[in-house]
Amino acid sequence: MTESNPATSAAAEDQSQQYLTFMMADEEYGVDILSVQEIRGWEATTVIPNAPPHVKGVINLRGTIVPIIDLRQRFGIKTLAYGPTTVVIVLKVRLDKQHKVMGIVVDAVSDVFSITQSEIRSAPDFGQDTDMRFIHGLTCVADKMVILLNINMLLGNEVLPDASQLSSLLQQLDLEQPQAANL
Repeated sequence: MTESNPATSAAAEDQSQQYLTFMMADEEYGVDILSVQEIRGWEATTVIPNAPPHVKGVINLRGTIVPIIDLRQRFGIKTLAYGPTTVVIVLKVRLDKQHKVMGIVVDAVSDVFSITQSEIRSAPDFGQDTDMRFIHGLTCVADKMVILLNINMLLGNEVLPDASQLSSLLQQLDLEQPQAANL
């Protein structure tokens, strides 16, 4: 039987984790930097017919078809025209015990912050009508509230069309993937 060492538990709780922060409207959000694959400027997507409004389409990223989600629309925030600071954060997401690559459109990238577990507060309960599963927690950085997102919940299966439907639609659109030799 092993006993819990309070000093070890406290050290683990205060171990910092890095978050990439970004802006949407006037709010700052953060995602675990270990989930970030890359940050890209906005580029037009191939639209997927009958996809939910927040699914902007797909891009071909070095042979991988990447769904692009507009977080403003996903969160019900008024949409704006994309500008020079609009970026796509490409993320590695765990869905159904598999890792997928997905992109989120955000207004601008802010910074990278190291945050300890003890600095993260639970999101308040707003009742049954508000889905808080995708919020990992809240923290303050430089006197500003940052909403830390759980991307695995945020970009879960209900966000995208069924995988077989998406595959079928991509075949209908005849998207060509570059061969490995061309990369």
